[in-house]
Amino acid sequence: MTSCVENETKKELPFSASETAGQVVDAVLTMEKCPYEVCVNILLTDNERIREYNKEYRQIDKETDVLSFPNLAYKKAGDFSVAKETQAGCFDFDTGELILGDIIISIDKIEEQAKAYGHGMLREFAFLVSHSMFHLCGYDHMTEEEAALMEQKQEEILQKLGITREG
Repeated sequence: MTSCVENETKKELPFSASETAGQVVDAVLTMEKCPYEVCVNILLTDNERIREYNKEYRQIDKETDVLSFPNLAYKKAGDFSVAKETQAGCFDFDTGELILGDIIISIDKIEEQAKAYGHGMLREFAFLVSHSMFHLCGYDHMTEEEAALMEQKQEEILQKLGITREG
């Protein structure tokens, strides 16, 4: 599994973003029983840039905390068989890894939301990575049922990793 974290800001997180992201990505893929070695790219940015990305890719001229760009068009969330059916462009030619997708996270939002929700930046970052990973695995939160399932899965991942509200 490869998770590449790039920071395009001058801000630094008070923990290893690469290490934490790797743990969260691995935990989600294990939970979802992904049969492939996977590649995920994570870009850390600021509110100004994420607003630009949101406007460019979603036509929403507004800041957000995280953007997810799945590489697969799932028929059913967590069903990775779609990768085999549409192999072209899904696998890295050199490594053979499934290119699951890209994640963009605002460091400014990590700071703001951690403070607003009364927990640490580590927990907020891990929450956003897990949330986005479930999107990359085909989950969504358009209905109350979908939202409840994603929330339950996200909380399970954070608990499994010992990343609590105090973290």
